[in-house]
This record gives sequence, C-alpha cells and structure tokens, in this order.
Amino acid sequence: MAEQTLARQLAAFAARTGDEPLPERLATSVRQRVLDILGLCVAAHRLPTSRAALDYVADQGGRAQAHVVGLPDAVPAAQAAFGNGVLAHSLDYDDTHLPSVLHPSAAVVPAALAAAQAAGADGVALTNAVAVGIETTVRLGMAGFDPVLNNSVFFEHGQHATSICGAMGGAVAAGMLLGLDEDGLLDVLGVTASMASGVIEANRTGGTVKRLHCGWAAHSAVTAADLVRRGFTGPPTVLEGRFGFFTAFLRGEADHAQVTDGLGERWAVPDIFFKPYPANHFTHAAIDAGLALRARGVPVDRITHIELRVPAAVIRTIGEPIATKRAPDTGYQAQFSGPYAVVAGLLGGGGLGLGLGDFTDELARDPQRRALMARVDVVPDDECNAIFPHQFPAVVAVRTDDGRTWREEVLTNRGGPQRPLSDAELALKFRDNVAGRVDPDTADQVVAAVLGLADVTDVSDLLRPLTRLQAGTGAD
Repeated sequence: MAEQTLARQLAAFAARTGDEPLPERLATSVRQRVLDILGLCVAAHRLPTSRAALDYVADQGGRAQAHVVGLPDAVPAAQAAFGNGVLAHSLDYDDTHLPSVLHPSAAVVPAALAAAQAAGADGVALTNAVAVGIETTVRLGMAGFDPVLNNSVFFEHGQHATSICGAMGGAVAAGMLLGLDEDGLLDVLGVTASMASGVIEANRTGGTVKRLHCGWAAHSAVTAADLVRRGFTGPPTVLEGRFGFFTAFLRGEADHAQVTDGLGERWAVPDIFFKPYPANHFTHAAIDAGLALRARGVPVDRITHIELRVPAAVIRTIGEPIATKRAPDTGYQAQFSGPYAVVAGLLGGGGLGLGLGDFTDELARDPQRRALMARVDVVPDDECNAIFPHQFPAVVAVRTDDGRTWREEVLTNRGGPQRPLSDAELALKFRDNVAGRVDPDTADQVVAAVLGLADVTDVSDLLRPLTRLQAGTGAD
C-alpha cells in the first residue's frame, strides 16, 4: 500500500473527485468564480502592465492550444494560463478566502481554463477541476495560518501565499484535466513545489511585479502538469518532508490537519468571499457603511466629522499615513484608503454600489471628496478586533453641523457566506467589468454559458467571445 503522505491524500482526493458529481452548492460556487475571473480579465485590459504581459505572450509563438482574453489568436496552454492569470489578479478585485487572506481563483481558474482547452475538456470536467484546485490552494494556505498571530506565516516570511499555494492548486486542477491518475497528481504536487514562488515586498515599497504572481503560478501549474504527463516525477513527501514545501516556505510551522481533515466532505470553496467592490478588502465594510448612511439620507454637505472604526491590524493598510490616506493622488491609492471608501460610499456609484468607474485618478483628487476625506479619522475598535480576521468589519459614525450623530455598524462582509452575492449580482458585476469592451449581447452570451457550465461541451466556447475586445478609453 502506498504511503499516505499529505500529498498522496490530496492526490487521491483529486482523482476521486474527478469522477464524482459535485454537490450543487459547490458547483454553483465554482461557476460563479469562473464568471467573476473572466470579467476581471476583461476589466484589467485597461492597465499598461496587462498590455506588457499580453505582448510578451503574443511574442512567444508555439502551438495554438488555448485562448487568452483579449488576444485574437490561440497560444500554448501555459502561455494562456500566464496571460489570464496576470489579468485576473491585477485589479485586486478577485475573491478572498478568510482568514488565510488568499485569492485562490486568480491562479486556479486561468490554469484550469488553459488545461481544459488543451485537453478538449467539457464544462463538468472544468467545474470539478476548479473545485479541487481551489480547495487544495486554500488548505495549503490554512496550513500556514497562525491563529495566535492571526496572520499567515507565509506573509510573515515575506511570501505571497496566493501565488505559492495557487500554483499547487492550479497544478492539481490542470493535472486532472490532462488526464493524470492519482500517481500522476502526486507527482504534479512534487514538481510544482519547485516552481511555486512570490515575494510580497512590492506591497510595502512599490512596483507592479505582484500583478505577475498569479500569472506565473498558473503558468507553473500547467507546465508542471504537462511535464509530469511526459514522465517527470516528484517526491511523495513533498509537503511534510525534511526538505519539503512546509520547511522551505514555513520553516516547518505548518498545521498538517488543515490539509487533510474532512477532505472531500467539508469544502471551503463555497464560503470564499467575493469582492463586490474594486478596492482592498479591508475597506469594504466602510463602503457598505457609507452606502447605508447615504440610503438613510445623511446630508453630505453638513458633515463636520467622520470616525471610521476598524480592526487595529488593518489601520496600517487603509489608515496610515493618515495624511496620504485622506488625499490619495490616484485611483489605485484610493483603493487602499479608508477615508476614500467611506466618502465614496456616501456619494454612491456604479456596479454593486461602487464599481471600477468610482476609483479613477480624477475622483481621487476631486475637491468635494478631498474635503470630506480631510474630516475622516481611522481608529481601532475593540469589537472589530474580536471579529478580525474572520471578517473585516467597520463602524462609522458621522457628525453633522446640527449636532446629530449618524452611526452604521457593518460586522460581516458582503460577498461572504453570511451575505452572499447571487447569480444576478455577480452577473451585474461581470457586465460592469466588461462594459465598453464587450457588447451587451456578447456579455449576456458569456453569462449564460458560464452559469450553465454543466452543458458546455467545449471550454474554448467560453473564451472565444472574449478574444476580441472593443477599444478602451485608455489606461488607469
């Protein structure tokens, strides 16, 4: 009998799931995540880094196997995974698992889409592979979550867990689609561990390299699966071994039970949080509070002070330095500003309340918004501390010049299991993301195809309508 290493158990789970129908709640969640990623891939074309990545892909040549959003001609599967992976994560608008703070779909879905097209797989096979790939990603991420620190050990070591664990999960998904059996899927994990990477210093001091991370993870995933198919092998103890994944990335500080407990019975996938707003997830409850106060009729022109209360741990991201957060120069900086989040919610916007059009350079510098942001203080809150990092809560108190105080408390995130987004809401997010690049009829066609994924016989049919985009209005 084969040794039941952690990787062997994951491989057996993947091989078994490839032949079994998924619970409907899980299958629905996967379809929604595929739709979300495709919309984000279209939306990200506005970025100069996206053009650079896709120019690189187009220059590589090779066999036409899979489609990239926005490229008319098919490219090799690994290159397609790279291109779509770069696009998927570039706007920081993709889904988030809590408390690991992983963004699993941005690596797994592009890898699976590319492998499915190369293999001529159908929608059912794609759904099962994405489900297993995301589950594997999250379980490896949670193995590196420290409940005492309330943080990821990967992050504490300067590593981007999203791309590192996403490469592993994406490779399992790709391997399933390319027809690997349990032994082959074990080898895929063993090979991919030598290809997984991601240094997160750009979050601290700048640079656009983070936008490459999920692309490289997806590229590594498809490449590893293809190499295993051709005969490469990996160590069966790749995760827990003396010189394995957990030693290399976590210095051995891993919770092995997170990898295997309830595997195949308890799924994390349906509870992963979708992002309703295109901003750092720490700001979302502040946006919701602002939108709720707007709906209650707070007189914006009479506001004298706004207090944004959040978990202490998030203040360094959305509240410091406060002078910068009160006066962001660009739409990108506004995505990480607590003051901007509250003010944008108070003024209202597009999409599901706020959309990409609400985070532009012009609006970041708008005098009315600047004046309101100058009145915002971001402070720690004990109740929010107790909830974080299982939710990213916020409490907002607004004072007006008539002496009134308006208060909104948002303790659960919209898009998570307590406040899920419906198919209709995710379709609205998709249409908002593709507006101006994809005509409405084509957008409706893609929505219907993805939400009916079980009936898709050729995954390439999902991508073809998105390979030729209308000219945009310029880069953000």
